[in-house]
Amino acid sequence: MEQDVDLSFEALLTRAGQANPAHVGLIMDGNGRWAQARGLSRAAGHEAGLKAFRAILNASATFGVPILTVYAFSSENWQRPAQEVQAIMALFVDYLQDYRHEFLEQDCRFVVTGRRENLAPQIQDLIALAEQETRHCKSRLLNLAVSYGGRQELTDAMRALGRKIAAGDLDPEAIDVAMISENLYLGALPDPDLIIRTSGEHRLSGFLLWQSAYSEFLFHDALWPDFTPPMFHDSLEQYRGRDRRFGQVADAS
Repeated sequence: MEQDVDLSFEALLTRAGQANPAHVGLIMDGNGRWAQARGLSRAAGHEAGLKAFRAILNASATFGVPILTVYAFSSENWQRPAQEVQAIMALFVDYLQDYRHEFLEQDCRFVVTGRRENLAPQIQDLIALAEQETRHCKSRLLNLAVSYGGRQELTDAMRALGRKIAAGDLDPEAIDVAMISENLYLGALPDPDLIIRTSGEHRLSGFLLWQSAYSEFLFHDALWPDFTPPMFHDSLEQYRGRDRRFGQVADAS
């Protein structure tokens, strides 16, 4: 499923500077375990996770990170108990209704990547409204990965290319890395420089599988509701200490 979104990132990329990551991906993991440890419902854990997310989103502006992609709900998450899925979807509705104005106040463009056709019509409408309202915002960008899976994204990209081949509009030998990237959900989005996952898990769980080929990774033991702006800042500091060579030999001069 290609998403027809007109995006230009040149101005955003210049805001990051050389040392700072221009694009950070967040795998927000641990809401359920956080709630369980406190004798609370998993829904309460997701509410706490939303508060943490809003704090980190605000911190990303303070710390000079212009693009943030957040893994909010994976394609596999649909298999969770219906009551939990309903609670998460209710939070999406509340967030888009109650805090959508913050995007405009912060000049933050809002987009969603994933199979949004799986979402309830009300959520689809709220997403479309937020995307339309913020389409001219230029200072920052929040990309919310909802009903998203990296394998699904690649499957949809291959299907799109396959249709062009079947129609006679594309020579298979012309397919290259750039063309595959262009046929992803948000093909214009630059690859993430840094991906952070909380809760002590050390895996991507289907997050940006193609785009993360040369991303730096940081894994925090803190559960997502306990992940704070100072921890985020520390992650950025660690990133600045990394030597990114992209498969090349370091310059010894």
